[in-house]
Amino acid sequence: MRKGDIIEGVVETLRFPNKGVFHQDETEITVKNTIPGQKVRARITKKHSQRAEGCLLEVLEPSPAEILPECPRFGSCGGCLYLNLPEREELALKEEQIRKLLRSADPDADTWFEGILESPVTEGYRNKMELTFGDEVKDGPMTLGMHKRGSFYDVTDADECRIVDSDFREIIHRTKVYFAAAGVPFYHRMRREGYLRHLLIRKGMKTGEILVDLVTTTQTDCLPEGREAGRKLEPEEKGTEAILLDGFRQTLLEGEYQGRIAGILHTHNDSVADVVEDQGTDVLYGKDSFEEELLGLKFTVTPFSFFQTNSFGAELLYETARKMITGAMQNPEKNMEASCDAPSGTSEKPVVFDLYCGTGTISQLIAPVASKVIGVEIVEEAVEAARENAIRNQTPNCEFIAGDVLKVIDTIEEKPDFIILDPPRDGVHPKALPKILAYGVENILYISCKPTSLARDLPLMREQGYVPVRGISVNQFPKTANVETVCLLSKLQSKEHIEIEVKMDELDLTSAESKATYDEIKAYVPEKHGLKVSSLYISQVKRKCGLDVGQNYNLSKKEDAKVPQCPPEKEAAIMDALKHFQMI
Repeated sequence: MRKGDIIEGVVETLRFPNKGVFHQDETEITVKNTIPGQKVRARITKKHSQRAEGCLLEVLEPSPAEILPECPRFGSCGGCLYLNLPEREELALKEEQIRKLLRSADPDADTWFEGILESPVTEGYRNKMELTFGDEVKDGPMTLGMHKRGSFYDVTDADECRIVDSDFREIIHRTKVYFAAAGVPFYHRMRREGYLRHLLIRKGMKTGEILVDLVTTTQTDCLPEGREAGRKLEPEEKGTEAILLDGFRQTLLEGEYQGRIAGILHTHNDSVADVVEDQGTDVLYGKDSFEEELLGLKFTVTPFSFFQTNSFGAELLYETARKMITGAMQNPEKNMEASCDAPSGTSEKPVVFDLYCGTGTISQLIAPVASKVIGVEIVEEAVEAARENAIRNQTPNCEFIAGDVLKVIDTIEEKPDFIILDPPRDGVHPKALPKILAYGVENILYISCKPTSLARDLPLMREQGYVPVRGISVNQFPKTANVETVCLLSKLQSKEHIEIEVKMDELDLTSAESKATYDEIKAYVPEKHGLKVSSLYISQVKRKCGLDVGQNYNLSKKEDAKVPQCPPEKEAAIMDALKHFQMI
């Protein structure tokens, strides 16, 4: 097998986020954008001794799990990956990928990772879209949508996109038709010429309010009148642009929507990078923001605000996080058991650091159970929004600091009792993580918008004594490869905790154990309850029941050593096993 060879194979498994794996002879081959069960044809792009990477050319045979995707541009659009799978299959596939990823970082991951939760809304769920003006083929007609899969330049239409609702599709269609009829050129990245760049649409899923922002260059000479004159428009002639934009405004307002248009904006952007950058924004109609609600809190959303793109999924994510946080504050032995609305079980409420806080959503959600919440975020606009939202939501114990977490934490005088980490996709800065762990707080909540960052940081956190207690994923982005994961970690104090391993051949066989061995109990509990239990935990429960557990433990030689205690849910499962085997 060489680079450039065309090969065929049936995808055996999937590696996060979208790498299908199959074998040919003794070579492991990975091909992106595939799913298990598909027979594919691929071109080898990289070849190593026993592994290779291939570029997907064609799906020869579908997977038995596949369904017919509703979007006609599925496969060419770079947005969705699992539109061809039922929801159940998508969840199972994502959970399998995450488990494999977490196992690679922590062999005990199956004991604390509890699976994936489905988003309450799985179609038309996105509340934000950044669309690009371009063409699908060179010198073809103008399109408005997403970049083609694997392409930096080609753009495929999004007027039938299924992850946004009908209001988005109506706005996309009207915008494309209007500017195409007017003969307005889009911005060519290579030539750096043209007028139309992006269309930004945001919608409050609770309020129904819609913001539309047209992003263009300042190159008015390429507008129809300027182009025909063969020159750049003079200042007094720029009414031409105003007339064009007024027509755009009127076109959108004539549409029929389930929600209502709250504002139409025009943003200038002459940056070289293919990103939406605000270099000046004018309001063409209405206002430049709207209000959205999450879990009873209100947030102001602007075109450039950081805000979760799935409002209903975000509520599930934040509710899960809030329960973990408040549960840990109240009773570390029973995380997630306590009500999220109950007050702290301690006389003094904790100081909480919310690092990479964005617009401070989680900060404000947990403010009632904290004495003070300090949020840190590098994006100044997000911090400003967080401060305004804190005033609106009457959470005066929230303080927000603009700056890099790596540098800011050295300047904060307060010491945290609890830390929340919600880093960007790349994860926590490698130099910042040791500083964060050095606080030695009892609990850390890690919210990962990309599970690879959690897997990367877990080994160092374990080295510093932080053991995962609970982990739950939320399918925040249905039909795509992305998923969010919440993980609660607890600190094992070196003077109080050790981990010991109890080996079967080091235990005395008791009369009770003659009915069921430790291995038999270990096999019964996962099958019946889906939990993995250790010999140590079984011994603890047997002792509570008055059963002999043997004497030959490999105990630590350290003074004041404390053995980790069996969690309540595992204790109940072991008790059931003892009853099943008639040992109690």
